[in-house]
Amino acid sequence: MTTLPARRSALLAFLFVTATLDARGDDPKAPPAPVAADHAATMQKGLALFKEKVRPVLVARCLDCHGGKATKADFDLSDRKSLVASGVVEGGGKASRLYALITHAEEPHMPSKGPRLPAETIDAVARWIDLGAPFDKPLVARKEVAKKSAAPTDDDRKFWSFQPLRDAAPPAVKDPSWARTPIDLFILAALDGKGIAPNPPADRRTLIRRLSFDLVGLPPAPEEVEAFVNDPAPDAYEQLIDRLLASPRYGERWARYWMDVARFAESHGYEQDYDRPFAYHYRDFLIRAFNSDLPYDTFLAWQLAGDELAPGDPLAMSATGFLGAGAFPTQLTEAEFESARYNELDDMTSTTSSAFLGLSVGCARCHDHKFDPIPSEDYYRLAATFASTIRSEIDLPAGPGGKLTKVQITAEGFPHTKHHADDRGFPHFYPQAYILNRGDVNQKKSEAAPGVLRILTRGGKDADAWKVSPPSGSNSKRTKFRRAALARWMTDTKDGAGHMTARVIVNRLWQHHFGRGIVATPNDFGFQGERPTHPELLDRLALDLVTHGWTLKRLQRLIVLSAVYIQSSAFDESRARVDRDDAFLWRYAPRRLEAEPIRDALLAASGRLDSTMFGPGALDPNMGRRSVYFFIKRSRLIPTMMLFDWPEQLVSIGRRGTTTTAPQALMFMNSYLGRSCAEGLAERLVGLGSGAAADGYRIAFGRSPTPDESRLAAEFLAGQSAVYRRDGKPNPDRLALVDFCQALMSMSEFIYIP
Repeated sequence: MTTLPARRSALLAFLFVTATLDARGDDPKAPPAPVAADHAATMQKGLALFKEKVRPVLVARCLDCHGGKATKADFDLSDRKSLVASGVVEGGGKASRLYALITHAEEPHMPSKGPRLPAETIDAVARWIDLGAPFDKPLVARKEVAKKSAAPTDDDRKFWSFQPLRDAAPPAVKDPSWARTPIDLFILAALDGKGIAPNPPADRRTLIRRLSFDLVGLPPAPEEVEAFVNDPAPDAYEQLIDRLLASPRYGERWARYWMDVARFAESHGYEQDYDRPFAYHYRDFLIRAFNSDLPYDTFLAWQLAGDELAPGDPLAMSATGFLGAGAFPTQLTEAEFESARYNELDDMTSTTSSAFLGLSVGCARCHDHKFDPIPSEDYYRLAATFASTIRSEIDLPAGPGGKLTKVQITAEGFPHTKHHADDRGFPHFYPQAYILNRGDVNQKKSEAAPGVLRILTRGGKDADAWKVSPPSGSNSKRTKFRRAALARWMTDTKDGAGHMTARVIVNRLWQHHFGRGIVATPNDFGFQGERPTHPELLDRLALDLVTHGWTLKRLQRLIVLSAVYIQSSAFDESRARVDRDDAFLWRYAPRRLEAEPIRDALLAASGRLDSTMFGPGALDPNMGRRSVYFFIKRSRLIPTMMLFDWPEQLVSIGRRGTTTTAPQALMFMNSYLGRSCAEGLAERLVGLGSGAAADGYRIAFGRSPTPDESRLAAEFLAGQSAVYRRDGKPNPDRLALVDFCQALMSMSEFIYIP
């Protein structure tokens, strides 16, 4: 490690040499800087190192993006002056930002394409910087340097996620007997390449618990566990999968997952945070859509343009709540009107691209995207698609029995949802959207015509190729069908973005079942995202989804039938040394449940879970319904849920964080929820005598206690009851049983998918 004095010495040497080399660069009349005695020798060493080791790697691995074909991230290394001006070599070799980027100590990891630079090359770059980073001549003649641009190039289209889907045949493996589906052959081939073997299957008690939490978000009842464990049918597991996929609880589980992606909440946010009392219909749409296995292409299209594509369908109209789910400052001054509207368009554009395309298009609002081939012009064309899209509240036959009820939608041509800026003339939308310089509404450049991302468009097509003719009987004057055209482009796997759309949703499904996606950054499939661990498998599953009508349940069934999904979670240090993060799935990695299934499991074990579906949510943290039915008010999030990493619903969340904190344990030990659920579980066990502890284990964990656990439980119940009896407490045996149940629910096993 470089010592502090050494770092200071290197910095001083670098600054001195830099000053010497750049003297009078901007002012020809300035006096020359003093020259160090060893300047000539230093320069000679630096230039020799540059020509032999550094120039070749800069030209081969860096120049195309940084001063050659383009200049991305405002970083130009085509000549020394531009390199120094960028600031990336300040501080000397190992203290410079360039060194941090190429050693992957800092993001974005560079080079962004291809393998990491060899250690000897990185060391040469650091020594070259310490020698003053001299150039013998520019890497590119000035006349050849391209204008700064992020417009897509043929080279950009070679990036893995921008290429068409490829149907790779399952690879050959050493021992195919482990495989249950084609999925397993791809997994096994990667493991073979690393010289490690997968785990054997988990036992049936583990599998039913794992599958129940994954598909419906609830623990299996003891009788369901015993029935599955003792089912002699050879297809017992397949039957279990089909039962869970058909359960109405399935939609509740998967709706909650998508609500993260859609940044769904039921209030405006900001200081006033006024409620959106009719926004819950979007959540109900999600539950119904997942339960009915609505094809994903329709699921996507309705959220963008349900009012245009199926205006007579209350579900399609409710689906448009997706676009208007973002936060919005309802108290505005006149000076903020236009910027607030562009912020609203940015929310729609950014969320749409993150959720469906896995791209951070919003980064191109103020300038061309620094890393992905998305020009600012493309961003504004996408944003222009939503130019006249606003929140509205209309009556639809969406209530029980088709009763007319007020529903929040996001559409065109309906009266706007009122808010406090109305009194000052807030227009809610402007007829045209403009390309803005630096994202500033006071620097309009030109009108933005609705369009699509060029990097995801093939066949020489432009946005006109996906225009939608108004369906018969529709009011074509109410809306321009721009959003319907966008939805068509997004699901066109031949010439549009359908290849990306399919990959992104398949990756989300995979992540939900394994805790990590094939691409570990589910909202970023661009240059800054993680590379896929199994790219051929991802493409094969995406093609399978499209070929079979975009039905998610079928694909999920295929995933949970696989040998890789049903393998045990047994840990092995020798294999972990090869793949510590289990990125290649040599075992099923246990993971903690999210906030919703933790709370729902407490209610289910207590016997107090209210199974009422749909309708307005509640802010009461002690409500008995499933957690998906909480009213999500941005300024008043449920404290118990926040303990377990509930998101703040401000931007699209592709993957929740998982923390471990002391207050989480205290929730089980001291909260009303923890104690009341323990009391409910105890009520289920009263009267069972010596069998109470065993039944408690079966309800909480889906298994019987071990002999040691049975002994400890008996000792605890007897001792705790004696303490309460000595203290004169009424019902000492019941109080002891409640304490025992609370201890069960506080165990890690209760909140982990095995």
